[in-house]
Amino acid sequence: MEYRQLGRSGLRMSALTMGTMTFAGKGMFGALGATEGKAARRQVGMALDAGVNCFDTADMYSDGAAEEILGEALRGRRDDVLVSSKVRMVVGEGPNEGGASRHHILRQVENSLRRLRTDHLDIYHVHDWDGQTPLEETLHTLDTLVRDGKVRYLGVSNYAGWQLMKALATADAHGYQRFVSNQIHYSLESRDAEYELVPLSLDQGLGVMVWSPLAGGLLTGKYRRGQTAPQGTRQVDERWNEPPVRDRERLYDIIEVLVDVAAAHAVPPAQVALAYLLRKPGVTSVVIGARKDEQLADNLAAADLTLTQEDLAALDKISTPYLIYPHWHQASLAADRLSAADLALLGPHVGPAA
Repeated sequence: MEYRQLGRSGLRMSALTMGTMTFAGKGMFGALGATEGKAARRQVGMALDAGVNCFDTADMYSDGAAEEILGEALRGRRDDVLVSSKVRMVVGEGPNEGGASRHHILRQVENSLRRLRTDHLDIYHVHDWDGQTPLEETLHTLDTLVRDGKVRYLGVSNYAGWQLMKALATADAHGYQRFVSNQIHYSLESRDAEYELVPLSLDQGLGVMVWSPLAGGLLTGKYRRGQTAPQGTRQVDERWNEPPVRDRERLYDIIEVLVDVAAAHAVPPAQVALAYLLRKPGVTSVVIGARKDEQLADNLAAADLTLTQEDLAALDKISTPYLIYPHWHQASLAADRLSAADLALLGPHVGPAA
């Protein structure tokens, strides 16, 4: 297992992180899995044996039950790992049961610590944007948690580029702790993050953690053009609708190339999809999860899969997002002065001469 530095922080984390959305299976999360008890502890053990040192969860996963299960599964092993959790989503019926207010964050961090059976979180992500709470309030609260030792590092998830840059500028202006992690949706099926979030993370020193790297299971090879989705998979479960597929024919084109590359390496397509992301600029860790032990074992093996330059070029070509404005203009007229952050998006479009 490779260990990578998380942005400009001093924290080193495994290239693969184990996610816990499959734990418990309450409500809409039942479409993902219902792992608990001995099965959860066994999967955590598999991840640890493979060298994984980071486990990711959130207060809203199965109404907190995922945190409880992870806390129990890590009993006796907590000091050996990093635990990441999140706050922001609505977790109750009251008017203050969601958001990034001081009230909600302080209440939820205590709940998360209790459920996880720990006195600190190694990474605490704001799970989504709150456009009504002043950033100064959110960031001061998070800064206090770091200074009090309840949180070691701060992260963000699902922000737009301007929202994240505004938050970083606000933190800098007040001397608050900065975000060092940016947990984003990123996969061969959806490379939208390359427009703003990946370049911004590279420029501002945030490590990228990837969620849903298999596009909700779409990149496992189970879904093919002209075939009915297998029963029991999340794509035929009405409780789950992520990610949105905007161009199904393009998706099938990507899957065909993915399956061909996987066949050449004699590995499952999921391994190739994960290994591809581990080669993308700015990516620190890819969050994986699985209903079954054999799925988890396959995913963990992605850390050891080496793709050729030809493999990467084929996958890049079929999945590269078209350039939206102003990126096409910059690729055409500003290619003489592009930074490494710029090239995270524009590199395939401007060629080696730039």
